[in-house]
Amino acid sequence: MEVSVVIPNFNGIAFLDSVLASLEGQTLSNFEVILVDNGSTDGSCSFVTANYPWVHLIELSENFGFCGAVNAGIRAAKAPYVLLLNNDTEVKEDFVEEMLAAIRRHKNAFSCGARMVQYHDRDRLDDVGNYYCALGWSFARGRGKDIHAYETEDKIFSACAGAAIYRKKIIEKIGYFDEEHFAYLEDTDIGYRARIYGYENWYAPKAIVYHVGSGTSGSRYNQFKTRYSSRNNIYLIYKNMPLLQIILNLPFLAAGFLIKFLFFAIKGMGKEYAAGIKNGFSISMKNQKVPFRIKHLPNYCKIQLELWINIIRRFRA
Repeated sequence: MEVSVVIPNFNGIAFLDSVLASLEGQTLSNFEVILVDNGSTDGSCSFVTANYPWVHLIELSENFGFCGAVNAGIRAAKAPYVLLLNNDTEVKEDFVEEMLAAIRRHKNAFSCGARMVQYHDRDRLDDVGNYYCALGWSFARGRGKDIHAYETEDKIFSACAGAAIYRKKIIEKIGYFDEEHFAYLEDTDIGYRARIYGYENWYAPKAIVYHVGSGTSGSRYNQFKTRYSSRNNIYLIYKNMPLLQIILNLPFLAAGFLIKFLFFAIKGMGKEYAAGIKNGFSISMKNQKVPFRIKHLPNYCKIQLELWINIIRRFRA
């Protein structure tokens, strides 16, 4: 067993046939599929049992969010590599093989993110690696760009967990997905944490996945996503940045959060964004930071330089 594919699901019965059927015909055969259901009420579990009996089904009693679901899947995984895959996807026949080959090529890689293409417009990219910048913004590289852009293997800040492969032994070393996040920015958080420990995250352009997007939350901008994104961003900063780094970035962060607040206020969701910020400070006070170790200082310096460079990347996107 080389790869364990973990699919979190919450009331996603409309998508399951597409993703599971595309995994049936993979060129790589030595892998398992674990579907973790977050207490769905739409018949998802019965559908999987009846139509895809080869899938290892884990049924959770309630909705524990993306993080709770994937952590349950990672713990159950038998393989050294764990491939996380959203339920609202369809993959090419060599997807698992290409993902495995990519992470094996990079011995210091914690993760490799796939080439995510828009499901309903297959001439446009959806995500080819996530970046994080000193404004406190996480953003998907390549979204909306032509399908032929970004065809080279590159280092990225973090991989989008909607289609990414991870080394399980490193997850066990640095910690699982932080369930305080519930959903949103959890992939940036774990990728950031890996960077602090000196590991790399890569983009694998030959591993192609078609992604519907917001298959569980329902839309790109909604109250739930707005509140949790701002909440988790505050928590991500508190958790991963030492105090001096927070102070160094404070002017950028203040500007970034103000711009975002105005953006969501125009969309009628300013209160949700502000409430999320308030909640972010609240949860930060009851959770622990990533321990600062002097041996990781060079990694913090590299990350900080990238946080500044990524401001330029964001406005060039």
